[in-house]
Amino acid sequence: MIRFRLRCAAFASIAMSLNLAGCGASKPVVLTQPPAQSWADTGLTASNAVPDYPDTLRLENIPQQDPGIAAALTAYSALRPSIFMGFSGEGVLFTRREGETVQLFMADAPGNDPQQVSFETEPVGPAVPSPTESHRIAFMKDAGGGEGYQIYLLDPPDTQTQALARRVSDGQGRKSWPTWSNDGSRLAWVTTLEGSQRAIRVSGLEPGEAPQTVLTRDGSWFPVAWSPDNTQLLLYEFRTLRDSRVHLLDVASGAVTQVNPIGEPVGYGRLAFASDGQSLLIVSNQDSDMQTLYNYDIATERMTPLTPDIDHEIEFVTADRCGRHYAFVVNRDGESVLEIRDGATGSVVDVPALPPGVVTGLAFKPDCRALGLTHNGATSPGRVLVLSLPESDKDAAPVWEEWSPSNNTELSFVSPDFFRYETFDLEDGSPRTIPAFIYSSPTPGPRLVVISMHGGPSDQARPGFNSQFQFWANELGLSVIVPNVRGSTGFGATFETLDNGRLREDSVKDVGALLDWIETQPELDPSCVAITGGSYGGYMVLASLIHFSDRLAGGIDIVGISDFVTFLESTAEHRRDLRRPEYGDERDPKMRAFLKAISPLTRAAEIDRPLFVVQGANDPRVPVSEARQIVEAVRAAGGDVWYMEASDEGHGFRKSANMKALDIASAQFLLSLNCRESRPAD
Repeated sequence: MIRFRLRCAAFASIAMSLNLAGCGASKPVVLTQPPAQSWADTGLTASNAVPDYPDTLRLENIPQQDPGIAAALTAYSALRPSIFMGFSGEGVLFTRREGETVQLFMADAPGNDPQQVSFETEPVGPAVPSPTESHRIAFMKDAGGGEGYQIYLLDPPDTQTQALARRVSDGQGRKSWPTWSNDGSRLAWVTTLEGSQRAIRVSGLEPGEAPQTVLTRDGSWFPVAWSPDNTQLLLYEFRTLRDSRVHLLDVASGAVTQVNPIGEPVGYGRLAFASDGQSLLIVSNQDSDMQTLYNYDIATERMTPLTPDIDHEIEFVTADRCGRHYAFVVNRDGESVLEIRDGATGSVVDVPALPPGVVTGLAFKPDCRALGLTHNGATSPGRVLVLSLPESDKDAAPVWEEWSPSNNTELSFVSPDFFRYETFDLEDGSPRTIPAFIYSSPTPGPRLVVISMHGGPSDQARPGFNSQFQFWANELGLSVIVPNVRGSTGFGATFETLDNGRLREDSVKDVGALLDWIETQPELDPSCVAITGGSYGGYMVLASLIHFSDRLAGGIDIVGISDFVTFLESTAEHRRDLRRPEYGDERDPKMRAFLKAISPLTRAAEIDRPLFVVQGANDPRVPVSEARQIVEAVRAAGGDVWYMEASDEGHGFRKSANMKALDIASAQFLLSLNCRESRPAD
């Protein structure tokens, strides 16, 4: 295996070639980008030709690609996760990267080579196969990462035909959440209108058939599922994290009935119709801080808890059409635990346990005889697993089968460890703890550290596969720590709202507490810690570089917020009302002043550590102006900034060449950092 590791134990043998000044707590560590000819001394094989960055990238202050790093990354870039989209006929539909973009594939049996069925120039997905017509698929697609999604219909006569998809939406605004009727005759979706308005539209599938608007409302409304008799649509209305609504729409009349109209704010998660159409499966925090699974009787308006004994959050839920089974996923500190229950009795069905990891995309086969999902383990890139469900005790015991192609590789991967560290405030009289994962390099310590901040902030770092973390741990000898600071999902509604509004910088204090924890770990080097993050995580990078500049070596800000006021004023219009309850309303003068005061742009002169800023030019969520203004401000104050901007990307990179370029540049940036002592010696 190709390896390049920076380690104290091997310091004497590689110090000359890497120009390291020292290692450990007693001396500063200096990492400089090694010249290409020295990579042979570290174990990396350098090619003769230096690879070029794609023409789509605008590069400022970024050195030429190092061929040794590029060569080492090749094996990691070749890994292609598969994401389950659903059952199609007797096969399964999934997405997988092919060339530059993610495309759709169909597999007709486990172990068989899948057939590519979409051939678009842009990434495809999400996609939903028709419940009745084999190979008929609806999917979303945008252009250049701008998220102006439209709905397309793919209807090849067989998987051997390279059919072109037909757009069934009008090409205007943003379309999302395509939802099939159970008979496969109609498709519903949501579209953005002027201002904050949304419309739910329904269309037949004949060429030239115009979609019908069946509902128009202010706010964020989404179709979730059709009733079993195809007369109603189950709709989700998002207001805030703790205040959402569920509705039933009579498609013919347009009448809307609120589900569970208790008159007080309730947060809802996943939803599904029971097979008889008389009740719903609803994930909600109505009577608990945690998301709990309920059965809702539509006629009596009664909510009955189904998982009162589970003290972790419930996330995905689905039910089969036959009333035989329903399934849900429990989020236990980030790891997924699947549970299948008997639809009549509610008793747990004994099925083989899945390996540790994260489960998404749960769906039963239309004939109710199998359950499919995506399993993403820390040491196994995303794969499609299918469980055949016995109809009687005489049938063979259920077994999980992999339907997606395996990622055959000689690479070995690091499994993360879950831990909690104490932060600055109290919870019920005791120090509050912050959950986190650590990917520890197999090299001896003390190891250099990268802290990775997730976005959201209403999101969660989970132990799924991350090729960049694995590359850093295996090839660069770094330990990667991924905290779920306050504001993260998966740990209850209270924890999720601890950073709202004027509490914003409390989440930054959680990073400071993590730096304290790192100092207590003998296998980690507190004098050389970098931080990276995307979207809201990019804000966390910038804020941490301001608050803890004496304890951090540098940071990588990917599509991050630099000024909350300019962000809220320039993010896509349909997103503003969703962000304001969490960040604060910039239209209020007092809140505007507060948001300005805590914004990294206001304090850009205090960022005195190297900074790498990455941005997609077409980003509708965090516009490119957020990146350009922080780059300009830090440089104006004398700061060192690398800048990478992709003309064909939006909120994050999705094209293969751009992704690899970013991985190479990120590794070079980390190797270029000058790691200083955080405090003078006693």
